[in-house]
Amino acid sequence: MNKIRKIGVFTSGGDSPGMNAAIRAVVRTAIFYNIEVLGIKRGYEGMINGEFMDMDRKSVANIIQRGGTILKTARSMAFLTPEGRKEAYDQLKGAEIDALIAIGGDGTFTGAKVFGEEYDFPILGLPGTIDNDLFGTDFTIGYDTSINTVTDAIDKIRDTAESHDRLFIVEVMGRDCGLIALRSGIGVGAESIMIPETKTDMAALMHRLEISRKDKSSKILIVAEGEGDSGGAFEIADKIKLKFPQYDTRVSILGHIQRGGKPTCMDRVLASRLAVAAVENLMTGRKGEMVGLIHGKIAFTPFDHAIKHHVEINKDLLKIVEILSL
Repeated sequence: MNKIRKIGVFTSGGDSPGMNAAIRAVVRTAIFYNIEVLGIKRGYEGMINGEFMDMDRKSVANIIQRGGTILKTARSMAFLTPEGRKEAYDQLKGAEIDALIAIGGDGTFTGAKVFGEEYDFPILGLPGTIDNDLFGTDFTIGYDTSINTVTDAIDKIRDTAESHDRLFIVEVMGRDCGLIALRSGIGVGAESIMIPETKTDMAALMHRLEISRKDKSSKILIVAEGEGDSGGAFEIADKIKLKFPQYDTRVSILGHIQRGGKPTCMDRVLASRLAVAAVENLMTGRKGEMVGLIHGKIAFTPFDHAIKHHVEINKDLLKIVEILSL
C-alpha cells in the first residue's frame, strides 16, 4: 500500500450539482484514514498559482446540499503548455501534495492524463458533468439533478402552453451529447426530441405535427443545443411558423439554470460513493483512472478511454418517444 500523506482535491471545467458532495466526501474520507487534504481553488489555474487551502471536517460542513463548487472552477490556457504544467508540479511538490483527485469532465481528465503521465503523478478522477457523456460510468455527478431541473422547468412551460394553445420549442444543454434532451423529453411527454447523435428529419417532424391530434392544447419540442442539422431552436421555430401559421409557436432556452440548484439525493449518494472509492484506491496505488459506477458497482476506467469513448444513445429510448408522442 502506497503511503499517501497529503491529497489535493480540485474541481475543473463546467460546474455540476453534487461537486460539493464529492469534495466533502474526499475530505472526510481522507481524514478518516489520517491523510491531510488541501483544496485547490479554480482548478488547474489555481494549481499553477498555488491557491491551496487546508481542509478539515468543519470546512466541508453544511455543503452537501449546495450546488456549484466551494473550490470554484476555471479554465486554464497556461496548463495546456509544458511550462504551465511544470509550474503546477512545482507548486504541488512545494505543498508536499502526494496525489490528486480531479472532479470534472472531458477537459479535466484530458489535463489529468497528460500531467499524470508527464510527471508520474498519482491522479484519480470523479466524473462531474451534467451531460453524462463519459464512458465508464452509468451516471455522472450532476446529471440526475440536471434532468430533474429540466423536467420541472418544462412542466411549468407546459402549464402556460396549455393555457394559450401554444407550441413551445425548448432548447436544453448538450453540445455534443443529447442525453439531457432525450431523458427529460420522455419525462415531460415531448412530441419530438432533436439531438446531435441523430440527424433531424425536418420533413418527418412536419409530418408528425400535421398528423398529431388536433385537440392537443399544447405541444412541446425539445432540441439539444448541439443539434445542428436543423439549424437550432429559432430556425426550427421559423420553419414551423411558415408551415403551420395557425400554431402560436414560441422558443424557450433554459440555459445555465440546468447547472445550478441543490443536487438530488441520487447525485449526493453517487458523489459520496465515488469520492470514498477514490481516496481508498489512491492509497492502494491506483492512478490515471476515472472512478465510476457501472450496474451499481465501483468501476475504474483509464482517462483516455473515459474521454474518447462517448456513450451511445439507447435507441429504445428514441422509440419510446415516437410511440408515446401520439
